[in-house]
Amino acid sequence: MNAKIRLYVDHPLGPGQTVPLDAGQAHYLFGVMRQAVGAAVAVFNGHDGEWLAQIASAGRRAGVLTVASRTRAQQDPPDLWLLFAPIKKARTDFIVEKATEMGAARIVPVQTDHTNAERIRQDRLRAHAVEAAEQCGGTFVPEVAPLQRLTAVLDAWDHGRQLVFCDEALAEAGPTPPIAGAPAAVLIGPEGGFSQSERARLRGLPFSRPMRLGPRILRADTAAVAALTLWQQQAGDWA
Repeated sequence: MNAKIRLYVDHPLGPGQTVPLDAGQAHYLFGVMRQAVGAAVAVFNGHDGEWLAQIASAGRRAGVLTVASRTRAQQDPPDLWLLFAPIKKARTDFIVEKATEMGAARIVPVQTDHTNAERIRQDRLRAHAVEAAEQCGGTFVPEVAPLQRLTAVLDAWDHGRQLVFCDEALAEAGPTPPIAGAPAAVLIGPEGGFSQSERARLRGLPFSRPMRLGPRILRADTAAVAALTLWQQQAGDWA
């Protein structure tokens, strides 16, 4: 029994476990994908790996799956966070989707001096992270934190986590190598760049290190993908 559909469920998983479907999941499986009782579905909950399940009942607004066996062990990403300043809606969605696909463990939107967006839809961004994990075969869904001021995030920072901030004003070429195995975070600035006061504070923090993404100025969404790739490649998570 092979499953062509993957579904994230907020429910414990184990052999014989029944999993109720909410209205959105039922609509997707039975209304959009035209699945029927007996069809196979791959399910994951973010911490128990991937499991093969079978549709036990199907309704217009609800349904039930029965879990059979585990098909993949849980695969958690490195302890890497992505901090970024929200931009236009579609491009912010892109950042969350790609960060999920590339293995960010936590996604933190931050408001900087030059951030254009004053608010985000945290629930919508979380839904994009779930969808990205479903489509890319991941078994982990990163937390999407609420929008916070960068100053507040830095005030509460755990000094055991290195912070790599992407600075287009950095003269030296090449990225800053990560400390192997250490908790880390990558910070992407807004479209207008960091303010002088923000840049000065980031450069003065003992846990913060600058990184240059090359000679070209990148859009914020491109910079997020590039920075995550560089960090993972040097940390051994991009083979």
